Amino acid sequence: MTNKLAIIGGTGLYHLEFLENMETLAITTEYGETTLQKAIYEDTEVYFMTRHGSGHKVPPHLVNYRANIAALKVLEVDGIFATAAVGSLRQDIAPGTMVVVDQFMDQTRDRISTFFTGGDMPVVHTDFTEPYCPELRSLLISECHKAGWNYRNCGTYVTTEGPRFETPAEIVAMSRLGGELVGMTNVPEVVLAREAGLCYSTVALVTNYAAGISENPLTHEEVVEVMKTYKDQLNNLFQSCILNFPREKECSCLEAGQYLNIKGQINKK
Repeated sequence: MTNKLAIIGGTGLYHLEFLENMETLAITTEYGETTLQKAIYEDTEVYFMTRHGSGHKVPPHLVNYRANIAALKVLEVDGIFATAAVGSLRQDIAPGTMVVVDQFMDQTRDRISTFFTGGDMPVVHTDFTEPYCPELRSLLISECHKAGWNYRNCGTYVTTEGPRFETPAEIVAMSRLGGELVGMTNVPEVVLAREAGLCYSTVALVTNYAAGISENPLTHEEVVEVMKTYKDQLNNLFQSCILNFPREKECSCLEAGQYLNIKGQINKK
């Protein structure tokens, strides 16, 4: 059976160079429309989605996360690999480090972070003891190790509302609470993926030290430039993960999606 895998590209990752002959699809759901690209790589259907849209036009607090995850649910993907550009809250996690995230903290305020919003929806309390798919995490860690890259096999990602960067005082507070990385996009994406019963894992690339740790003021341009430096590494990582993706999974991610029924329409553009 052909695997179906999705890759969500964050800041700095706007295409996958090893994919060719891609077609554009528009997926319409009750949460909105999402546009993504589809290609066949070896014997795998690969769907590539840019989180911030073409040309990085959508700020993190306005991304339609529900539409994006709903679209991947309609496509019945077997796994989602997501990228994130993050700041480091620790001196020993230096820029250029890839982190296979294992925990998150939510510091957002104004985002709809669940599919279960009441009304006709059931009341569902989803377990998040292990927020990211253990099998996808294991695959990412294995491929990073085999390639000899600078990586960490765990890390706690603090998601802030954005689009502004954080203050040094906020960074101190997050660090004391156990945060190690800071970014603006992982929540609610990880939450919605689990509610939808989709295997999901995030590989974060540290692009800078956070405010108060960095010696310089933070800029988006700095983040983009560092991501450009490591885009080939990310391409190689996902290429390897696609080739080595397990045919049979034993994780329990799918069980969480039993309460959610999402319908949609798939159109070629």
